[in-house]
Amino acid sequence: RRGRGFGRGRGDRGGRGGRGRGGPRKDEEEWIPCTKLGRLVKAGKIEHLEDIYVFSIPIKEHQIIDKFIAKDALKEENMAMFPVQKASSAGQRTRFKSYSVVGDSNGHIGVGARSNKEASGAMKSALIAAKLNIIPVRRGFWGNKIGAPHTIPMKVTGKAGSVTVRLVPAPRGAGIVASPVPTKILQLAGIQDVYTGSTGKTRTRGNFIMATFYALRKTYGFLTPDLWADNGTKRDPTDEFSRDCAKLQ
Repeated sequence: RRGRGFGRGRGDRGGRGGRGRGGPRKDEEEWIPCTKLGRLVKAGKIEHLEDIYVFSIPIKEHQIIDKFIAKDALKEENMAMFPVQKASSAGQRTRFKSYSVVGDSNGHIGVGARSNKEASGAMKSALIAAKLNIIPVRRGFWGNKIGAPHTIPMKVTGKAGSVTVRLVPAPRGAGIVASPVPTKILQLAGIQDVYTGSTGKTRTRGNFIMATFYALRKTYGFLTPDLWADNGTKRDPTDEFSRDCAKLQ
């Protein structure tokens, strides 16, 4: 016969069946949209991600990106993870800061940075932030317009802190001429050939990542002659489907 003893006896707990470990994971629960855009996306009223960018509608739910870009197409990469400290009355508080990049290698890239008490929490939060920050990347040609776009359409520059990154169009076959940090970001954006140059303290990896991201964001900031054509005006989806949105609430 076993005595009670002084240990943490677990014999009378009835096993581990009632501890909630066998149910559905929190990540896999059904998505219940909280924003007007989210409700329209879930209802199928908005068919393309570009329709959101045309009207500069802010994306507040990361499930919207999961709806448009397949999970196997969207690649994730944790670019940096380091501890950060803050002085408080009780001493120093250490947290972990993570930089994550997501992209489909087909003209979409997102960068997110978040801090958390735990490393896994920081990575998860940064991944969600990267999905919310996804932007379209414009691609173009060097020289003749033959085949699919392979490089950036013009020279662009991005700056974060002291780090400045310059991207220059390159001929087909040149590849990505860059250090490892911008190379990974450019690959996830779908850029095949590009020359790069950087100045400043590039060892500050967070600023190096953000400067590259800001440079890619400028590719749609130039109105080149091929974008002068009048494509007609469309109504804002949130205005066009306002009645449907009221029914979906």
